[in-house]
Amino acid sequence: MSTQASPQAAATSTRPAGAAPAVTDGGHPRRWSIMAVLGAVAFMAQLDFFVVNVALDGIGRSFPGAGVASVSWVLSAYAIVFAAVLVPAGRIADQWGRKKMLLSGVALFTLTSAVAAVAPSLGVLVGARALQAVGAAMIVPTSLGLLYPSFPKRQHTVVVGLWAGVGAIAASAGPPVGGLLVTLDWRWIFLVNVPVGVATLVAGALLLPEVRQPRGAALPDAVSALALLLAVSLLVLATVQGPGWGWTDIRTVALFAAAALAGAATVERTLRAKAPVIEKELFAGRPFTAATVALFLFSAGFAIVLLSTALFMQEVWHFSPLRAGVSIVPAPLASIAFAMNAGPLQRRFGRTAPAVTGTLAMALAAGYWLAAVHTAPDYWGGMFPGLILVGLAGGLAQAPLFAAAGTLAPERATTGSAVLNMSRQIGSAVGVALLVALTPQATTAAFDHAWWVQAGAGIAAATALLALRPRHTP
Repeated sequence: MSTQASPQAAATSTRPAGAAPAVTDGGHPRRWSIMAVLGAVAFMAQLDFFVVNVALDGIGRSFPGAGVASVSWVLSAYAIVFAAVLVPAGRIADQWGRKKMLLSGVALFTLTSAVAAVAPSLGVLVGARALQAVGAAMIVPTSLGLLYPSFPKRQHTVVVGLWAGVGAIAASAGPPVGGLLVTLDWRWIFLVNVPVGVATLVAGALLLPEVRQPRGAALPDAVSALALLLAVSLLVLATVQGPGWGWTDIRTVALFAAAALAGAATVERTLRAKAPVIEKELFAGRPFTAATVALFLFSAGFAIVLLSTALFMQEVWHFSPLRAGVSIVPAPLASIAFAMNAGPLQRRFGRTAPAVTGTLAMALAAGYWLAAVHTAPDYWGGMFPGLILVGLAGGLAQAPLFAAAGTLAPERATTGSAVLNMSRQIGSAVGVALLVALTPQATTAAFDHAWWVQAGAGIAAATALLALRPRHTP
């Protein structure tokens, strides 16, 4: 078990001469500037997972001879590596320094974005995407791990709500932003990261405090880290390839079996190792366990939302990529409105009620589309009301779920955030795979099947939150 220290000691243990003043009970003097920097890098890292979806056709045309299966690795490589590296990166950040890890991740993400933008071949592009995912995995959990010690505890709900809202907005904004940029050239999707990355590197170097565990804390167990990397990467790979290979194909079955063995090894090391990469103490409390399960379920449904709406409007209603992207804009706008009020809502109703409302709103959106969306285009009467419900879902559900990392000891905040993000990422991969499997042909009936699964995921997430809610609320 890691040596524990107070938030103030952890926040100032490595503060160099000339650095910003130490955190006090009132928070870091420049905490809102820190929030702006961390929100910007988290948005950039999470947007790139969703923004590429609408660019695959253009990428395929740029590399003649590349089949659909090959081009799909532009998405798959990012999804697999991002999910697999999140937790090890979070643990290393606690040891090495969260500021160092975040800035290194931003530098790697920016450099590989530039490589992807000028990639001369599909192989180079896929390799750049895999390294880009490593950078994103270094950024996302570490950004939340830096937020906690920069703000007083009374403001944690507000700032985590804002941080989670950034993620919801990034996810919802991916299709419209991608649709806009792809009208210029798909390479702009990666090129726009470069100036943002450079600016946040400079701002982060000047503003961010250093936070790490006290010197002498045990290093993460290498065996458990390797087992987790294998378990997550094999699971996501099997999920991504399953629709194409076939769920009963020997390759798919072998990958799932290997993932199960690696997962069992991870659990064994979690229970027995001195300093496992995922500490069992993370799941000692019901709020974190409930959030981990619910994020997986919610993210599977939310991934179906994001892809199914864009695909339906393009392939069934024959909207252009730009028009489909712009049509989805009401969802991120609604997410912003609800995410901005996440703090007051949680103070008034607690974490469980807003999260349950959000997960059920996603199910209601699916139910509305099942009843109102047909082959004949009807955006305002069919798609639009469901998108507002989706915005409500993203804005209400994700903030309290990610805020569960704040229930952990301060030195476990980054690892806890990484576990929650890993759960979301695996859920997203499962959702995408289910959508692909359920919509082999772009018909209204096929999308109806996907929306039934979306509704089930929302209801299951709400059920998990209610079943695992704390028995006694302070």
